[in-house]
Amino acid sequence: MFKAVKSKMQGMALNARRVLTNQSGDQMTGWLIVVLIVVVVGAVFMTLYQGSITQIWNSIVDKITGLIS
Repeated sequence: MFKAVKSKMQGMALNARRVLTNQSGDQMTGWLIVVLIVVVVGAVFMTLYQGSITQIWNSIVDKITGLIS
């Protein structure tokens, strides 16, 4: 599954690069596409790895509070 997501992300990056380097196209549209891709990839990442991120964050907080106490 990770390989498929990575492949789709690379394909979207290539499409975005093509839009951005196209001199006849609207560059604002290209930047909006890039922002949209970043938001979607971030949302997918947060959804897939939310448990791991929460666990790591809680571990960091526990270590800091342990050092302070």
